[in-house]
Amino acid sequence: MPVFEISEYQKRLQETKKRMIQQEIEVLIVTDPANMNYLTGYDGWSFYVHQCLIVLLDEKEPFWIGRGQDSNGARVTTFLNDDHILPYADNYVQSLERHPMDFVCNFLMEIGKHKSTIGIEMDTYYFTAKCYKQLSFGMPQATFKDATNLVNYVRLIKSDNEIEYIRKAAKIVDHAMNTGIEAIEEGVRECDVVAKIMHAQISGTVEFGGDYPAIMPLLPAGERTSTPHLTWTDNKYPSDIPVILELAGCYNRYHAPLSRTVYIGEPDPKVKYLADVVIEGLNTTLDAIKPGITCEEVEEVWRKTISKSGFEKESRIGYSMGLNYPPDWGEHTASLRQGDKTVLQPNMTFHCIPGIWLDKYGVELSESFRVTETGIEVFATVPRQLFVKNTTKIY
Repeated sequence: MPVFEISEYQKRLQETKKRMIQQEIEVLIVTDPANMNYLTGYDGWSFYVHQCLIVLLDEKEPFWIGRGQDSNGARVTTFLNDDHILPYADNYVQSLERHPMDFVCNFLMEIGKHKSTIGIEMDTYYFTAKCYKQLSFGMPQATFKDATNLVNYVRLIKSDNEIEYIRKAAKIVDHAMNTGIEAIEEGVRECDVVAKIMHAQISGTVEFGGDYPAIMPLLPAGERTSTPHLTWTDNKYPSDIPVILELAGCYNRYHAPLSRTVYIGEPDPKVKYLADVVIEGLNTTLDAIKPGITCEEVEEVWRKTISKSGFEKESRIGYSMGLNYPPDWGEHTASLRQGDKTVLQPNMTFHCIPGIWLDKYGVELSESFRVTETGIEVFATVPRQLFVKNTTKIY
């Protein structure tokens, strides 16, 4: 059974169809697994083969199309009736002779929708050039429109039930982050620290367990902290280096990302200074957020704060987040950066991650938060500081 009431899925479908009508789309082919989950509850590690939902304006339920052996997964995790679960044969899988989008074309031809205006998520990880080629070849009379992020924008404002799942994810990330910080010591292998973190992510709390996060723990150490998206090695930690931890708790596919920085030994004054700048900028930025402010105005607060210390940051400082699958927990909609005029509204959720990465080292501290009626709710509770190991000092 799906993890939300059917009425919530129906509301999401109604909002999706409103956007379809606004964009003059008659048929929507949804291939992003997060969007498939959002609209039906479908949850399986089957996104390595082609699968989709087909949303029709005149159909109450979407149609799920996927590999035959995954069809029972659709029956178990969604609210769809059997006649809306359409499996294709296994000879479509990774074949040079046929393609799952041929199956989609045949279905749309059977129901007379092959001449429609069809929305497709062209810029997703899961919709390939071959998908588009086969759809175009199989339905030459159709008009294709780019519907990338159509459903994603429906997801931007969370329901109260979704917020509760993110709060649970935040309790998991508190546990996982504290586990990682405690485990980092001189002479300990990086991979052993990550093993403890991942155990904490999946075991969760006494009250509830965790789900697999959309991104593996990111733990660059030493000079590797000069870039944000490195994982780990089997090296042992030396002394006198920074270590960045960026990870998430996940519950029912909803994420609460968090990052902190640890220093092994007596902190290098340059790293300590950079950490002070990042912490001040993050605190000032979070304090300024309230409904009605725009994404670019949030970023401007950060930019002006760090500029007083002589720093600049070109990249965005955050993004909407929540429900997702590998390889990303971001929603690909609103970003906290210059030029994004999205107005923040209650129950939008963001990961604010204003890290600064220099040539030889970097510092990250981040928070996931919900926009409230008056300000924000920060989900995690890990202290916002540079953590120092092998010394009694706390900075």
